[in-house]
Amino acid sequence: MIKLIILDRDGVINQDSNAYVKTPEEWVPLPGSINAIVRLCRAGYTVVIATNQSGLGRGLFDTNTLDAMHSKLADLLLPFNVGVAGIFYCPHSPEDQCGCRKPASGLLDQIAKKWAVSLAGVPLVGDSLRDLQAGLTHQCMPILVRTGKGAETEKILRQQEEVILRQANIFDDLAQAADYLCARARL
Repeated sequence: MIKLIILDRDGVINQDSNAYVKTPEEWVPLPGSINAIVRLCRAGYTVVIATNQSGLGRGLFDTNTLDAMHSKLADLLLPFNVGVAGIFYCPHSPEDQCGCRKPASGLLDQIAKKWAVSLAGVPLVGDSLRDLQAGLTHQCMPILVRTGKGAETEKILRQQEEVILRQANIFDDLAQAADYLCARARL
């Protein structure tokens, strides 16, 4: 049986920007994130990414540029002989009201279909409420990291006493989440 993990991209793997990550030069991995992906792969996880990329719909960059950003990630993982098994992205802006933009389930539907598995219990790591909400549409294990928008997301959810926060594991970053998941995988 395949052991999937779903990661958000901006704010989890790489630095996020309110002005959008628009070029490979702006795509900068967060400290420890590349090593975390390596460790997850070596622990038997099939790593996939589910990411909203509304910069495409807003005309801030094109698919070739997005592919170049993802090639940069692949190049950083290559020396470790691991890689991301799939990158699923929503190219739409929020105004498009599509079915794939998180918190909608579309990206996760695609992942479940590609691997022909239920995503129940699959760890989903994100830094925003919409990541966690998307994960819960498939009964994923929600994991919130404090990088990117995560610290602010945690603060808002605590103020609102959101039930979703009680369901989530919370870690400082992807490296800490990977520590937890890799230790759990050994049990």
